[in-house]
Amino acid sequence: MIKGQPIRILIADDDEEDRAFAREALTLARLSNDLHFVHDGDELMNYLHARGPYAAPGAAHRPGLILLDIKMPRKDGFACLKEIKADESLRQIPVVILTTSSAEEDIFTGYDLGVNSFVTKPVTFDALVQAMRALGRYWFEIVDLPA
Repeated sequence: MIKGQPIRILIADDDEEDRAFAREALTLARLSNDLHFVHDGDELMNYLHARGPYAAPGAAHRPGLILLDIKMPRKDGFACLKEIKADESLRQIPVVILTTSSAEEDIFTGYDLGVNSFVTKPVTFDALVQAMRALGRYWFEIVDLPA
């Protein structure tokens, strides 16, 4: 992966308003990346494994970064994270938990399961834009990601 090149950001979040805020914040943070949203943990895993509605060729492009909410229906973010990090074909994809929770237990669980970063969603929209800008700078300009 070449630094500064757009990559796919896959956002798993069941809250429609949070998805809209994330899209707008990423746009205002001037991250020229391909965004794709999934609504729950089952859809996330179907996307990553190219199953169900994502089975057609080209329907699911490998993301360069996953932003993962932990409190989702059907399959929560921790169950998804555990599955992602146990799969040799997926474990190198960076996963950032982006959630409303700041519970110490959730933070420990996330890191125990292999999350790359744990970020509590900021309360204000301006703070969310700043957080997205910082995430973008870190993950797309500073670190080296696997191709």
